[in-house]
Amino acid sequence: MKDILPKEMEIRNYVMNMIRETYGKFGFSSIETPCVEHIENLSSKQGGENEKLIFKILKRGEKLKLDTAKEEGDLVDSGLRYDLTVPLSRYYSNNANELPAPFKALQMGNVWRADRPQRGRFRQFMQCDIDILGEPTYLAEIELVLATTTLLGKLDFHNFTIRINDRKILKAMAQYSGFPEESFDTVFIILDKMDKIGLEGVAAELEKEGFSKESIDTYLGLFREVTGDIQGVRYLKDKLKDVLAPEVAEDLETIITSVDAVKTADFRIAFDPTLVRGMSYYTGPIFEIAMDEFGGSVGGGGRYDEMIGKFTGQNTSACGFSIGFERIVMLLLERGYEVPGTAEKKAFLIEKNMPADKLLTILKQAEEERSRGVQVNLSIMKKNKKFQKEQLAAEGYMEFVEFFRDRV
Repeated sequence: MKDILPKEMEIRNYVMNMIRETYGKFGFSSIETPCVEHIENLSSKQGGENEKLIFKILKRGEKLKLDTAKEEGDLVDSGLRYDLTVPLSRYYSNNANELPAPFKALQMGNVWRADRPQRGRFRQFMQCDIDILGEPTYLAEIELVLATTTLLGKLDFHNFTIRINDRKILKAMAQYSGFPEESFDTVFIILDKMDKIGLEGVAAELEKEGFSKESIDTYLGLFREVTGDIQGVRYLKDKLKDVLAPEVAEDLETIITSVDAVKTADFRIAFDPTLVRGMSYYTGPIFEIAMDEFGGSVGGGGRYDEMIGKFTGQNTSACGFSIGFERIVMLLLERGYEVPGTAEKKAFLIEKNMPADKLLTILKQAEEERSRGVQVNLSIMKKNKKFQKEQLAAEGYMEFVEFFRDRV
């Protein structure tokens, strides 16, 4: 967890305002959920590895009985949210009757994970999610990708890649290769390491798990043949026709071609059959933002049509996209990003012990400047005026007005 200095806060506020403005134009409405959720919601086996990283909260008052507790459930009843998707599902199940259908939600808020901090990753961090609930068609995926990439374009990001796949294609490839269905998750965990260990590394790990050489060879043969474009989708549609419904590949092709045809930002969308996404709740198309300057993902999402049903007993179509807010801000800071169109800034330096009547004149002048849209910072003149001005200049104050008792 970290403190945030003014320069970063200026960029964070700018990015948050840009998010609200851009996503608002796509019809998304801002909502808010509490940072604390019931522990049973957070531990529903929907959050994958994140469920191991929950900051858990002890029961309070009379509910907490330390002397008679036999297991964790006797001590804990809630926790800090580790993402915004689980809270959104609970929120929708509680409020669906008062919300439009489909419902397009925008959430920004802090989440917490007891993770190992590293570059671009903290234990408390801001997430920014857009979700479309109640839209079963690929229009949801198209809208989410276009809204997110439009935002990144406005923040001056170029040449990034949207990697896209479908969980149904992942499963069909594993089924076609002869892996038993109960082992699919194990296969996908290993496949997810492809970019780090390569095809041969994946083969070695699958073999170590005891899978047959025939299944492994068939599986990796698919990856050697498939290409990262529309032709790759069509290849798998034909190759997997006995285990994959044709509309799965057709819908994925439509998403890719539609986004490519109307995009406004500078990026490419590429089919990636190795894309897994760790969350077990994904049921259809999945996507990630790959950015070379970061060296990894700076956002991702997908379709999760079965999660809300865990709360309501009735499945609701759902699809979402989350940007890595902290990573985006970090990249902007590293490249020395300047917030565009900021107000003119003036620093008024006032001689020490300025008489009250003359100080009032200065205050009125500052107010007149502010009414014209100028940002005015008033401070008492220090002995080391040169250093004082350097500090103010670092904050963007390039014009200085000095006030002395005999010149007001």
